[in-house]
Amino acid sequence: MAKKKSKKKRKQQKKRVLCLVSVVLVAVVGAGGVLLYKKMTEKTREDIIKEYMGYIEKKEYEKMYALLDEVSKDKVKQEDFITRNQNIYEGIEAEKIQLDIPEEQDKDQPLSYRVTMDTLAGEITYDADTFFEKEKGQWHLVWDDSVIFPGLESKDKVSVSSVEAKRGSIYDRNDVLLAGQGEVESVGLVPGKMNIQAEEDIEDLAEILGTTSEFIEKQLDASWVQQDSFVPLKKMTQEQLDEAYVPKEGAESAGGSIQDKLLEYPGVLISKAESRVYPYGECTAHLLGYVQQINAEELEEMKGKGYNEQSVIGKSGLEKLYEDRLREKKGYRISILDEQGEEKQALAVKPAEDGENIKLNIDIRWQQKLYEAYQEDKSCSVVMNPKSGEVLALVSTPSYNSMDFVLGMSQETWDALNNDPNKPMYNRVRETWAPGSSFKPIVGAVGLTTGAFTEEEDLGASGLAWQKDESWGNYKVTTLHEYSGGAVLKNALIYSDNIYFAKAALKIGAETFTGELDKMGFNQEIPFDIGMTSSQYSNSEAIDSEVQLADSGYGQGQMLVNPLHLACMYSAFFNEGNMITPYLEYEEGKTASYWAEGVFTPEAANIIYEDLKEVVSNPNGTGYGASKAVGVTLAGKTGTAEIKATQEDENGTELGWFAVYNTGVADSDTILMLNMVEDVKGRGGSGYVVNKDVEIWNQMQ
Repeated sequence: MAKKKSKKKRKQQKKRVLCLVSVVLVAVVGAGGVLLYKKMTEKTREDIIKEYMGYIEKKEYEKMYALLDEVSKDKVKQEDFITRNQNIYEGIEAEKIQLDIPEEQDKDQPLSYRVTMDTLAGEITYDADTFFEKEKGQWHLVWDDSVIFPGLESKDKVSVSSVEAKRGSIYDRNDVLLAGQGEVESVGLVPGKMNIQAEEDIEDLAEILGTTSEFIEKQLDASWVQQDSFVPLKKMTQEQLDEAYVPKEGAESAGGSIQDKLLEYPGVLISKAESRVYPYGECTAHLLGYVQQINAEELEEMKGKGYNEQSVIGKSGLEKLYEDRLREKKGYRISILDEQGEEKQALAVKPAEDGENIKLNIDIRWQQKLYEAYQEDKSCSVVMNPKSGEVLALVSTPSYNSMDFVLGMSQETWDALNNDPNKPMYNRVRETWAPGSSFKPIVGAVGLTTGAFTEEEDLGASGLAWQKDESWGNYKVTTLHEYSGGAVLKNALIYSDNIYFAKAALKIGAETFTGELDKMGFNQEIPFDIGMTSSQYSNSEAIDSEVQLADSGYGQGQMLVNPLHLACMYSAFFNEGNMITPYLEYEEGKTASYWAEGVFTPEAANIIYEDLKEVVSNPNGTGYGASKAVGVTLAGKTGTAEIKATQEDENGTELGWFAVYNTGVADSDTILMLNMVEDVKGRGGSGYVVNKDVEIWNQMQ
């Protein structure tokens, strides 16, 4: 019994020893774990500098300040620290900050590292040495201004200066300026010379300038304005200032110009100012477009490309198309300046870059003459050298003045442009139109090329109205002239016989016809710098009926053609059946290239080329009026396209076309001009266009 108790007692003692050992082990392990945990969570100097620099791009300046040691915080207040760092880093647009920290550095020495950052003046790289102190077991950064940039002292400034650059200019083929830097008139006020009670004057000036009294008063109240300051209100061209002053309704006028009226008011001053200018105004507006100050949406889209809120950007036309090449790039210099404003060190320098100058094939003489001839019409015109592909003119009328957008227009002017039924903002040369009879030479060339008929084949006289058979119901193709000599290709072109070309299209057949048009670029993108609407032969993917095919043969039905594309198709008559690639930029010695080769056989192309001479030289030809041109022999084809809702519609309108070229000249002097004018019904049809074109050719000789 005694042995059992003794054994039990020994077991209990053993348990107490084991428990005590366990407690001791737990205590020992726990203490080590805490030490190990502290070791694992303690930030190194490298961690602190990385964290500090990481806060710069995040603009978290308070967190940067929290990493400073207490002595540094005693020297610089948080507010001053934040202001200093924010002004410098955001002023230079610091981003993509990277650190390179060598390993195994002596903790008793400052931490060495290299900083690389992108700025608006380019990349800045510098080597730094920064001290750290341990406080409460954690490293803290010992800060002074040299942490920002080595050598920067508390009274120094980091300066960002800009160097202006110029936007590139646009020239015509003869180096005539079309768009570039120039001078305009700046209308403004000198406060000290104004009437003491100027409220009424300000109201009058606002009315004359197309602005508001509130706007003028805001400019006069700007903080920089002194009594002798010139306060600009509006930039205007001299032509605008010379316009007759028309007072608001009910007001009396003594006559005179807008400039005369403005100068009646004390304090008004008109001085010179730099501006983007377009010397040829309306005649180049659709081609060149205009520039304006960038908007918020564009600024976001262009982020990272060097634009800012004050940047000017191309909004339309070639100004927009060539924006990346025309735009200037400001130069910047980031420097450390001492207390006296002297430069101690240049941190980064980015040279200014002027925009690229661009030279076009455009000949401003053709551009201007076409605009002047058709400015009262709704029209579009293309002039090109069909041998080289050089585009010499692209004109759309009516037009607008690019300077109105550059200088700022009144709401009244903007409303007038948008509400004008003639659509002056509409660029007709980029659109597609029913070509009418101007398309007949293309159909003739397709028929000859495919062997559907020959030039001597008589397709039969059918009077002034014809239908294939009774399956066409009441529908008939009509034409304007009966003629002798047989319904052969040359006569059909001379008299512009709709019936002949309707029959020609049927002989070609829908599948072959559309296949040949596809080879010529129908339903395809036109290879040209300026985007053009693609030509089509149907609203669907095919020509669906005999009637539609017949109508297509004389440029009606659902046929819609872009004017530049049609000019390219005509170019095949000059190039043995090859269709030229049009191009806009001037290039000395450029070799002509073809958009499509072999669209017609050389024989077919030559036949059409020669026949179109007869359209002008023959007294019965629809283009005979062009034979009156002086000093030049012309050839070409007229076209009148009917635009109406139904066959019975008597209120429809007509488009007048004339594709005309000079003959017997050197390749470099060969000119193909193509014009389309809306609403020629009752004005002579295509004859209206022929007469206008003769005037233009006479002026260009």
